[in-house]
Amino acid sequence: MIWTYIFKRVLWMIPFLFAVSLVAFLLIQAPPGDYLTTYVAKLAETNEALDQAALDNLRQRFGLDQPLYVQYFKWVGNLLTGDFGMSFEWRQPVSDLVWGRMGLTVTLSLATLLFTWAVAFPIGVYSAVRKYSIGDYIATTIGFIGLATPNFLLALILMYVGVVHFGADVGGLFSSEYKNAPWSWGKFFDLCQHLWLPIIVLGTGSTASLIRVMRANLLDELHRPYVETARAKGLSEFWVIMKYPVRVALNPFVSTIGWVLPNLVSGAVVTAIVLSLPTAGPLMLQALLSQDMYLAGAFVLLLSSLTVIGMLISDILLVLLDPRVRYE
Repeated sequence: MIWTYIFKRVLWMIPFLFAVSLVAFLLIQAPPGDYLTTYVAKLAETNEALDQAALDNLRQRFGLDQPLYVQYFKWVGNLLTGDFGMSFEWRQPVSDLVWGRMGLTVTLSLATLLFTWAVAFPIGVYSAVRKYSIGDYIATTIGFIGLATPNFLLALILMYVGVVHFGADVGGLFSSEYKNAPWSWGKFFDLCQHLWLPIIVLGTGSTASLIRVMRANLLDELHRPYVETARAKGLSEFWVIMKYPVRVALNPFVSTIGWVLPNLVSGAVVTAIVLSLPTAGPLMLQALLSQDMYLAGAFVLLLSSLTVIGMLISDILLVLLDPRVRYE
């Protein structure tokens, strides 16, 4: 049954991604002009200029002289063969630029997600079980501060503290000697040493939000009849809470996978710029600003795919976790 359900959901991804690709392409083309318009404007700022012949040659070379529908179907047709096209700005294959950033982006996103769950779960359970205690008030206060503090501001504060008081190497994901070095155990350990700062910065807001959600949901379940029945059967308080109400209250943790994954990739662009992270966000922003349609379109499609995959994982885990949820 579960494999049939997964197969149907994967089939539904095809028309959805096709629609997303069309909308993304139209949105990228919506601003006036195209990449060459932005390119000529940048040259004008440095007192350089292109003659009309060179401009027409570039427009023909990039295929920008063709109608929009021709450009779109050419792009989609290339996507089906695994060709993401060439980046206008970087003059490199889009696949090289995207995959070079997505590996680190996914690593950082998954590490942040695990950090968020590992911190939010026990604190949320404690706040619900020890309602209105000193610990609950402390967790609530810290949670509100975490929700109210912008990520980029927290990044600046932690960078200052790390450099001034601890002499730590902050900013980026690698030390200078490992930035362009091939992968090795030394580079891997260097990455682990640099991951803590972006994980804390990116995970603070989500952690604070999930703590409040976990607390509220668990409070709704703690006094349900099935919990009282479990207590009456003689189960210890720990197992009563962990086996029954916590299992139901975990639904929000699972259901957030669908939006947490793409949000961690694209929603922390400013933070990634502040921390000098070589992730997908800053490159996608630059591609959108310069109307580099193939590069920007590839990122939009990847984020949409992450959303769909995240929702699929959420639905599967919800079915396995909560017996009240059915495939139908």
